Amino acid sequence: MPEHVASLWAATATPAPDTPPLLGEVSADVAVIGAGFTGLSTALRLAEGGAKVVVVDKHGPGFGASGRNGGHVIPGLKYDPETLDRLYGEATTEFAGHTADTTFALIAKQGIACDAQQGAWIQASLKQSHLPLLRTRMEEWQRRGAPVEMLDAAGMAEKTGSERFAGGWIDRRAGRLHPLNYARGLAKAAIAAGVRICGESEARSLTRTGSGWTVAVGPRGQLSANEVVVATNGYTGNLWPKLKATVVPATSIQIATRPLPEALLAKILPERSVVSDSRRIANYFRIGPENRFMIGGRGPFGAPEVPGDYRRVLAAMHTLYPQTRELAIDYFWAGRVAMTRDHLPHVHQPAPNLTMALGYNGRGVGLATSLGQAIGAHLLDRSAPLPLKLTDITPLPVHGLHPIYATAMINYYRLRDFFEK
Repeated sequence: MPEHVASLWAATATPAPDTPPLLGEVSADVAVIGAGFTGLSTALRLAEGGAKVVVVDKHGPGFGASGRNGGHVIPGLKYDPETLDRLYGEATTEFAGHTADTTFALIAKQGIACDAQQGAWIQASLKQSHLPLLRTRMEEWQRRGAPVEMLDAAGMAEKTGSERFAGGWIDRRAGRLHPLNYARGLAKAAIAAGVRICGESEARSLTRTGSGWTVAVGPRGQLSANEVVVATNGYTGNLWPKLKATVVPATSIQIATRPLPEALLAKILPERSVVSDSRRIANYFRIGPENRFMIGGRGPFGAPEVPGDYRRVLAAMHTLYPQTRELAIDYFWAGRVAMTRDHLPHVHQPAPNLTMALGYNGRGVGLATSLGQAIGAHLLDRSAPLPLKLTDITPLPVHGLHPIYATAMINYYRLRDFFEK
């Protein structure tokens, strides 16, 4: 079962905008490579500021992770606020804490129909031993004015409908949406603002020409621009030396059941919160379109090919909600999540007028949207600071290994770096 098989999102999506391929010679102020949340958000912000923007994508808006994820809009980064303050500064913490707000505000401003609801995210723990860390995390955000609180086992049972959790915390800045409709809605908003989006237009080479850039676009196009933004995340190829080697594209898998009966719908996630657990290899779940239960998590290395490759998340669903054992699974799909060694997205400017952003570590909806807006504002006015520090392109020393060993080594480096800082 290939990873691009139709998902529940694809089955319930609004029609995609028309994005004909780029043919012949085209010029722009800014060329954006990648039509996911980062690229589309960047392009929209640039066009609103008066720039002429052309977006090219090998497939089309939302083809990659932007159209396949769980639709959870979660603020923050993997580090907690005090750690972010210490390592990266309060401006980064402020940016991270508002990524969900930024996303929902953009959706409202553009009138994007994507079932967006700013309700709540719950980080749930199956283990008592995780609760002190979750409490510290919650309290640090609470001191910064975030609408968050702890939940004990009884509170978790009430909010989730599962008796399996020892506790957790709830963040009401967060929420949910239909990610493919959101990506397509961003594309439509960008087109309305004057952006040209070209699907079936693979960026095959990037060449410096004078003060600008030339992008060779397959099969028969050429795009010249003063600025280039590379926003390819987990689908990054060999366009720029060593960029692909800075992330490991881990496979994330999801399943969706048939529509829940009314009795289960009243019991499971009655407030329609989105949930993920606190383990290193976490599961995430929600109620999705057509009142179907959706759950996702880490998949096999390589694209899953048969329903048996999804057995881990199916077993997790049955453990959390035994009453779902009789429900048929109607949809199976997968996509790539770009993992970085330091848990953070990376922003690079390795050459004049060239910006790259990738590596969202599973929090790409709000983070990619917000970072795209910030990159667009920065390119319009260089005095507008980027919310994340620029970093050098540093290939992972494990990138050439088999993915299972590469991921194990990334986790080792993450722990080592955390305790050494």
